[in-house]
Amino acid sequence: MANKRCYYEVLELERSVDEDGIKSSYRKLAMQWHPDRNAGNPDAEIRFREVTEAYHVLRDPEKRKRYDRYGHAGMDSGGGGDGSGMQGSIFDIFNDFFGGGGGGGRQRRNAGEDLQVETLIDLGEAARGITKTIKVSRNEACGDCSGSGCKPGSKKTKCRKCDGQGAILQGQGFFRIQRTCPACGGAGQTITDPCKGCAGAGVKPIQQEVEIRIPAGVDDGVTLRLTGYGETGPNGAPPGDLYVLIRVRKHPFFQRDGADLVCEVPFTFAQAALGDTLELPCITGDPVKLEIPAGLQSMEVLRVPGRGMPHLRGARTGDLLVQMRLETPKKLTARQKELFRELKEIEDKHPQSQSKGFFDRIREFFSGSNEESKAEKP
Repeated sequence: MANKRCYYEVLELERSVDEDGIKSSYRKLAMQWHPDRNAGNPDAEIRFREVTEAYHVLRDPEKRKRYDRYGHAGMDSGGGGDGSGMQGSIFDIFNDFFGGGGGGGRQRRNAGEDLQVETLIDLGEAARGITKTIKVSRNEACGDCSGSGCKPGSKKTKCRKCDGQGAILQGQGFFRIQRTCPACGGAGQTITDPCKGCAGAGVKPIQQEVEIRIPAGVDDGVTLRLTGYGETGPNGAPPGDLYVLIRVRKHPFFQRDGADLVCEVPFTFAQAALGDTLELPCITGDPVKLEIPAGLQSMEVLRVPGRGMPHLRGARTGDLLVQMRLETPKKLTARQKELFRELKEIEDKHPQSQSKGFFDRIREFFSGSNEESKAEKP
């Protein structure tokens, strides 16, 4: 008893503190020392238990009055256990205080393990959305023992080593450290007659088919969460979740840029000069008619609105961006050579304004440079 610290000191309070002050201090210290926030720190749970025990006493007017008068000895006379009436309810108090339910410390730690799998889809499936059935290897509660691990008709017994507490204290005097009980693994109970169906594990490995809905617009690397499809939780706790990592195959024609699709299309000199209409495939539906305007230059980009990828969270659809690449023929027929020679003769007699201006500037530059160099000579 002499090794126990004063509850007011534990909660960093004056003895005159009111009820709101007790709650405020407990909230701060409980969050600071909660084991979920101090993974790998063996002292954190001890400190957490200490502040929660102090709060359990000081929040109750009758217990606080008895503690103020008799100290820790007054708690011993108040009813068993550790003198404070805790009886293993530390994490329950924390959950009640902070809202418990879906995110409390006990449920989070005791839930089953999460699982992760990958599934591969193509770009068209990503654009349209798809429902897929995947196979998941997981553990399920044993049907023979209903997940208890005990032989039907038997039950778990209180661990003798830790007396059902799930932890043991090691050390002497003031320096005592709480450790997980090695006999029961912290459960506080042991199985003396294990179930033959699962060898006392309480679970059996299964392969389950799970149907997943992949939404339209999903991108490579997106993870979908399926609640309750992970490993079975211990001691009746809820199962973990299944995370499905989406991988999208590279497309041979389209590249993705956010919600836009980008592709490269070759076109000829004749199409560049005269204009033309091309029909391109579309990832989400009917082919796209692409109008090539006369005079189009190489590497210009034509935009087709609304023919890209749908946004994952939104009504707008991206665009199709077509980069036009002028293709120079490497092999010509005799007739093509004849036509190109004829075209060159016409261009030499009637050059385009851009090319004419360019060559005029070149001639002026060199002509001017020569004149300046002559003028500099003595």
